[in-house]
Amino acid sequence: MMKTEELMLTNEWDKTFPKSNQVDHRKVTFINRYGITLAADLYQPKNASGKLPAIAVCGPFGAVKEQSSGLYAQTMAERGFLTIAFDPSFTGESGGHPRYMASPDINTEDFQAAVDFLSVQDNVDPQKIGIIGICGWGGMALNAAALDTRIKATVTSTMYDMSRVNANGYFDEADSADARYEAKKSLNKIRTEEYKTGVYSRAGGCLPYPTPEDVPFFVKDYSAYYKTARGYHVRSLNSNDGWNTIGTMSFINQPILQYSNEIRSAVLMIHGQKAHSCYFSKDAFANMVKNNPNTENKELFLIPDAVHTDLYDQVDIIPFDKMEAFFQKYLG
Repeated sequence: MMKTEELMLTNEWDKTFPKSNQVDHRKVTFINRYGITLAADLYQPKNASGKLPAIAVCGPFGAVKEQSSGLYAQTMAERGFLTIAFDPSFTGESGGHPRYMASPDINTEDFQAAVDFLSVQDNVDPQKIGIIGICGWGGMALNAAALDTRIKATVTSTMYDMSRVNANGYFDEADSADARYEAKKSLNKIRTEEYKTGVYSRAGGCLPYPTPEDVPFFVKDYSAYYKTARGYHVRSLNSNDGWNTIGTMSFINQPILQYSNEIRSAVLMIHGQKAHSCYFSKDAFANMVKNNPNTENKELFLIPDAVHTDLYDQVDIIPFDKMEAFFQKYLG
């Protein structure tokens, strides 16, 4: 057994959402197969008995468990599931060095490690485990579902395909060999310079709020969440200085959805119809069901008029009733 890294965990309630009186909450830790200790918030229905269906939640990409994923986890616990919201490797209260790095491999493993943890809890039915991935973690959730047969049901919410956006830019506007070469050349120059100094720079989070008028709407959308009291958190990368500058470099040539059309378990993909990112879910869903004999348990659910961050925290827009029914059907 690998040694657990000692983490500094915050004991007080420091979430961006109010604490529910319907659930019990505690901090837990577990270790992934790369030896990184992950921190999570565990939510359990009060007075629950017997073995419960369980759900692991993560995202958005660059957020922490005190933001959207915790809200999702607590809400699903109110509805009868044992849930955990975890910080990915290298971020938040989780371990791993250097800080603020992302990896299509390690972050998929983070989801699998969460399933490891849930599978051995005395009050969890290991045959009834699902996952929820928000934003960039929606893509990681699909990748985990394609790999981990213990996952019986997967929900993605306002999904990003991090491989696609890093390789092609937003809306595929930089989808060329030349554009990718220039991006890689710039990133590798930074690697050399930073290795010399031993100091790693940060890429920067969202723009200050209020944002300049000439930036795209989706930038304003992000800043209105991460930079205001609505969603700001001191440990959130997106609320502060962002990822390590080369932190998402490996996604450029490591597609994470290559085998999504081999997912046999149930998948519900949720997106706002007016979100700038909606094309990620539409295309990922089309790819997932293409030549897949298991399509009867797959659904793309689009919410009219909703934008990307509406599904971060707007409880009157996030379709929790639908998610509950989905998990009850496939985990119940």
